Amino acid sequence: MFLFGMPLTALLAALVGGYFLGSIPFGVLVTRFAGVGDVRSIGSGNIGATNVLRTGRKDLAAMTLVGDAGKAMVAVAVLRALYGEDAGAVAGAAAFMGHLFPVWLGFKGGKGVATFFGVFLVIDWPIGIMAGATWIITAAVARISSLSALVAVALTPVYLLALSQPRAFLGAALFMGVLIYYRHLPNIQRLLKGQEPRIGGSKTPPAQPATPE
Repeated sequence: MFLFGMPLTALLAALVGGYFLGSIPFGVLVTRFAGVGDVRSIGSGNIGATNVLRTGRKDLAAMTLVGDAGKAMVAVAVLRALYGEDAGAVAGAAAFMGHLFPVWLGFKGGKGVATFFGVFLVIDWPIGIMAGATWIITAAVARISSLSALVAVALTPVYLLALSQPRAFLGAALFMGVLIYYRHLPNIQRLLKGQEPRIGGSKTPPAQPATPE
């Protein structure tokens, strides 16, 4: 039996394998093992690298970033090697969903940016590098992680169209991009108000000056 152009066994393996790899909560694991507490009780409560950085441990933030991107890369690479390109793409999307909605954390996961980059670094590495470079350049200029992510995610479909990449890749970018923007709605609201914290800063926005009596 074939579904989405692949055998049912390949589809199930991609969905299940990708999801469970993606659901590994590296931010929670590395902070607990390092003895700095549960990252969900710090800053924004998010399990991603940006919030882990608020612990003051750059090494833990780097480990979280590599882990969240790496789990998607492994999911895509393994399933593609076993069952082909379509299975790899499905596994990448499933890993992304696993990161956003991990069963181990009551389906309350991260925002998916690092996992998004990990998917594209394997599915289409030039696009992954371009998206990552966009994040780095925006972060260097604005020093705001959420803005950097939103710009990179928004431009990824443009890069795909410019390089005439397969429609399936464009669909994946749009699907993941919509969910990333949805998960960033509070950040977008703070950006519009000028209250979004900068990279390495506190989650709490600076206090407003008191009104003169």
